[in-house]
Amino acid sequence: MLQNVIGGLQGLVDHAMVGNFVGYAGNAAIGVSWQIFLVVHVFIGSLFTGMGVLVARFAGRNEPEIVNKVVYQSFLTAAILSIGILAPVGYFLAPALLDLVHAAPSVQAEALPYIRTLFIFSFGMMVFFMLGGALRSAGDARTPLRLGIWMTVLNLILNVILIRGLGPIPAFGTLGAAMGTVIAAGIMAVAAAYSLFRGRWVIRMRRGMDWRPDPAIIRQLFRFGLPTGIQGVAMNIGGVVLLRFIGSLASSAEAQAAYSVAYGQLFSLVTWTSVGLMGATAAVAGQNLGAGKPERSAEGVKIASRIGICVAVGIGLLFLLAPGLLLDAFGMDDPAVAALGAQLLAFLSVSGVFVAVALAYNGALQGTGDTRGALYISLISQLALPLAICGAIQAAVGLEPHHIWFAILAGHVTRCGLGVLRFRQGRWRRIEVGIG
Repeated sequence: MLQNVIGGLQGLVDHAMVGNFVGYAGNAAIGVSWQIFLVVHVFIGSLFTGMGVLVARFAGRNEPEIVNKVVYQSFLTAAILSIGILAPVGYFLAPALLDLVHAAPSVQAEALPYIRTLFIFSFGMMVFFMLGGALRSAGDARTPLRLGIWMTVLNLILNVILIRGLGPIPAFGTLGAAMGTVIAAGIMAVAAAYSLFRGRWVIRMRRGMDWRPDPAIIRQLFRFGLPTGIQGVAMNIGGVVLLRFIGSLASSAEAQAAYSVAYGQLFSLVTWTSVGLMGATAAVAGQNLGAGKPERSAEGVKIASRIGICVAVGIGLLFLLAPGLLLDAFGMDDPAVAALGAQLLAFLSVSGVFVAVALAYNGALQGTGDTRGALYISLISQLALPLAICGAIQAAVGLEPHHIWFAILAGHVTRCGLGVLRFRQGRWRRIEVGIG
């Protein structure tokens, strides 16, 4: 949870600096770019969910050599997909993807170099997230926290220099935020690889390992990871289509800026802790199931839900009581943008409670290997339902911003209810994991 809060601060700083230095078009550009980038990035990153299932289960069985082997195979597969597919395809498709979400011309001008930088140099971020997930699944949550702190500090320093310029270094504006992110992630990836080979962590690499691809492990990575990849793609496609609905509004640029800041950044105050709890729940549930103690897996998700609810209620009150203060920090001084942002924050103050519970149960399902259940829930709640609501209202009476905000809330409520129901069915108790 703490790592996610610290890491998320860099996104807040990016938006705040870009909003004040470039304007709300820069905020919209970052929000739109990340929504598109995550559609493909999350799919490749889904391998790490499969890795987390295997690492947690074999760590619970006390089989460290298999844990090391799984992590290496995950790294190898992710490298091939990221460098060989994501970078070239993303670079050339970026203009078409920005057209797809109806990004305004001023937003596209800021977004194109930003998103291309993310696509080309994404491997450092991939390594950072992979190692963090592997270490947490193996029981070491402190090392990813330390790495996250160093990367965030480095990223903030680089962003201050590159967004605004310093001495002979010119001001890159929105592009500078992307440059700072990929440079910091790349440096941390190199440092982490060095530590892996020095044997300093619970997961380690050594010269005598078999460096060849292992089809048996790769199949298991895709077995558990592919449903999560489809889930992530579906959720982000849903986000892209929502951006398309927002882009069809009369005040599209203002609405996209409000959505990018209120939902993409301020709502992260909820999702930072909830995603941290999701990862912790996945590790606890998977390790205890591997150790033959499923009752502890069930107890872990209940405790995580209670913590998440407490945090979400506190942040929701902040959204309701001080929306103007929060939005002003991002340069949202345009009256139309500020009004839309405050309206969305009111909806999100309720959504946060349901998201916190939903992510805790999503982590428990994924950690125990029931990634298909999590997939089905996301397809219904994050894709089919919100888009159906927006499409129906648009056809019937014409779409307004508050209709889209309501569709987001309905999806979160549905995801929470279905997640709790699926976990209580107990199918996760019977899932077997092996690499033979």
